[in-house]
Amino acid sequence: MPVIRTIQTAWPETRITWVIGETEFGLMNGMDGVDFIIFDKRRSIQSLREIKAGMRDKKFPLLLHMHASMRANFVSRTIPADIRIGFDKQRARDYQWMFTNQRIPWRPEQHVMDGLFGFAEYLGLTEPVLRWDIPIPDADRQFASDAVGKAKSILAISPCTSQRFRNYRNWSAENFAAVAQYAHQTYGAEIVLTGAATRIEQEYGAAITAEAGVPVNNLIGKTNLKQLLAILDRADLLICPDSGPAHMATTVRTPVIGLFATSNTGRTGPYNSQDLVVDRYPEAVNREFGKPVSSLRWGQRVRDPDAMDLIGTQDVTAKIDMVLRSDSLSGNSD
Repeated sequence: MPVIRTIQTAWPETRITWVIGETEFGLMNGMDGVDFIIFDKRRSIQSLREIKAGMRDKKFPLLLHMHASMRANFVSRTIPADIRIGFDKQRARDYQWMFTNQRIPWRPEQHVMDGLFGFAEYLGLTEPVLRWDIPIPDADRQFASDAVGKAKSILAISPCTSQRFRNYRNWSAENFAAVAQYAHQTYGAEIVLTGAATRIEQEYGAAITAEAGVPVNNLIGKTNLKQLLAILDRADLLICPDSGPAHMATTVRTPVIGLFATSNTGRTGPYNSQDLVVDRYPEAVNREFGKPVSSLRWGQRVRDPDAMDLIGTQDVTAKIDMVLRSDSLSGNSD
């Protein structure tokens, strides 16, 4: 979205069409100045046919191929465009370079957001606009207002990341319960749990609620994406592993304590909260590979199921102090 905002700021008359997944559209729906084409990943072949049929009378001067995946490659082939810009060969996963005719320059060791800004820079737009403005309907803001209380501080915890093969990014429920207890007892913070209705997230929610020893507002499985964003907008702080909610919170400028041990925060950490990240990735890399981070491929994942145990509760409570103690001293109760 900041890339789109950058283009809109520089060229306000430009018409933009975004091919987007159905789930993601649930969050971006209502965005001003953008037409959406929805791709349904659950029925990929039929969705491809529908997009292609909708393109019969259209022609775009420019396609920004900003997602390097084979699925996105196939979608890109349904879109008639003269110029097709993709990533450099070093970052063009799944043969993306075969589906483009121009490529942005390679830049080493970039955050994903900075890599996406490379597309704007390629177009000559060198002043990035770091703005999201995701629309939140009044009904969803009211939901958040009704669901989340009026405590002086609101601490949101999104304990789980997406479940993928050998994707060990979740901290323990016991540790989350301990830091929730600390935040409530030290700052009077209301503890709000967020997440999807998956089995593991429901189990995490139940365990944290049972073990925290303080009141916990468990909203796991009870929100859609717009409602979740509204809750994150109300929160003073979010704690989570490397996951989507970290970036959602960033869009509404809520500070994020990111818990990182198996992925590189320099590549995927919360963009505006790098100072709040608890980063044990270097130690985890050394333990698994016997090498420093600098000797590995940028973004190399750690596949050690015990890596997140390198993060201690005291590491997280120190970060909580940085945010909530500062809010207390400034008298901020928003």
